[in-house]
Amino acid sequence: MKNQIMKRTKVFALDCWKFCFKIPKSREYNAYVNQLIRSSSSVGANYRASQRAKSTADFINKLKIVEEETDESIYWLEIFEEVIPEYQKEILKLKKEGSELLAIMVASINTAKKNQNKKY
Repeated sequence: MKNQIMKRTKVFALDCWKFCFKIPKSREYNAYVNQLIRSSSSVGANYRASQRAKSTADFINKLKIVEEETDESIYWLEIFEEVIPEYQKEILKLKKEGSELLAIMVASINTAKKNQNKKY
């Protein structure tokens, strides 16, 4: 399962990059492009880091970063949806994957918290 999530988070980052590559080059778009590339690539990088957590608390904290970065990526996709509606089909696909990853992270955090509380 975790290898599948690592793959999905990497594909999400690459798909966001491929989407951003299509965006016209301008000062205004570039600011949003940079934000989406940063947040979407952070999803996979931080998920990968979570797999090397030193404790359950460390694991939860790292997954919370993944949760935040995934949510931020969805936010930037929503912005693109408003400013370049001609890419809506591709944006909706990316938002769907982001939302699925977000749900997985929230469920993982909740499970880790429950398991952590059982230990004490």
